[in-house]
Amino acid sequence: MADRKTDLVVIGGGIMGLWTALNAARAGLDVLVVERAAIGAGASGGLLGALMPHTPDRWNAKKQFQFDALVSLESEIRRMEAETGLSAGYRRTGRLIPLAKPHLRGIALGQVADADANWRTGPAALHAAFAWKVLDTAPERLFSPDAVVEGAVFDGLAARVSPRGLLLLLVAMLRPFRGVTIREQCAVRSIDPQRGQVVLSDGSVVDAGHIVLAAGVDSFRMVDALPQAAGDSPRPPSGKGVKGQAARLGVDLDPALPILYSDGVYVIAHDAGGVAIGSTSEMDFADPLSTDHRLDELLAKAERLVPALAGAPVLERWAGLRPRAVGRDPMAGPHPDHPRLHLMTGGFKISFGIAHRLAHAVVEGICGRSADDAGAVALPASFRCEHHLTAPPRT
Repeated sequence: MADRKTDLVVIGGGIMGLWTALNAARAGLDVLVVERAAIGAGASGGLLGALMPHTPDRWNAKKQFQFDALVSLESEIRRMEAETGLSAGYRRTGRLIPLAKPHLRGIALGQVADADANWRTGPAALHAAFAWKVLDTAPERLFSPDAVVEGAVFDGLAARVSPRGLLLLLVAMLRPFRGVTIREQCAVRSIDPQRGQVVLSDGSVVDAGHIVLAAGVDSFRMVDALPQAAGDSPRPPSGKGVKGQAARLGVDLDPALPILYSDGVYVIAHDAGGVAIGSTSEMDFADPLSTDHRLDELLAKAERLVPALAGAPVLERWAGLRPRAVGRDPMAGPHPDHPRLHLMTGGFKISFGIAHRLAHAVVEGICGRSADDAGAVALPASFRCEHHLTAPPRT
């Protein structure tokens, strides 16, 4: 006999899990969130909080989904801040990308028309396009001179948020719901998606109408451990962890500055003080949670890009694993073999900007709403679980 019954068990207390729980609670479901460590202990509790759009060229369903999510996130966060009195450290600062070579400037100029066509929101008669401007000169003394020989790009869609601030905001939003329980330091021993049953590390058994795996890299392990139907070919691993290292520097940069980005380096001034530098993307590593010379190299690269960082003290060094699904895009929605089991993982670098919209789509499916219903959020085909679980392995 089960120790507890609930409509939904969400496994994972990071950004994906908390957005799922909030959408489910708003839909009237009873929700149990279980987190093996503490809220935000995984990749969600990092330092960067970059909300970066894909480039506006070669438009497709994935880019449209991300665009809609990035646009809607601002009003969603403002609404939650007004309700709680907390701040997520959100600001649509835009992004500056230095152009060091003529061919990069040529590519950027070609994308101006793409942004005007694709980065649009609002009714057709009142379309407002987000900027993608190619500047002849970058703001003075911001970048190293050799980085801006050909000017810079200003991207007006990009924004940033405090990862830890957003997590606290989501937890605060969940507290008033009587049907929501959050259990930290509570690992999952096993799941039975056919019966909708979850066994927790303390031996208690929970019967759930549905289960959502939002445990980051651990989600892949749990999916891969599920039994397959007799005669099915073995599936490849559903995903892997990519190590990221980042740091927070004690330097006084204006928090209204755009995000500074070049060649894999992000420099982000936050409202609460300090400047976040990130992130490495490491496929091979010995220790997923330790920082090492690769972070030192990233900091040196950031200092060459932005001279104002020179000599700044390092306030915090951080490392963690970001989940990358086998198909690279986020993995969301029902498992093709287990309709009561749903995935919310694999977002890798874009989770913070789209998690609320992914969660909305997943919860709509749990509640029996079709993607064809008016106002429903449809997942791109490349996000759906069946795409990933039948995709060939990619490196």
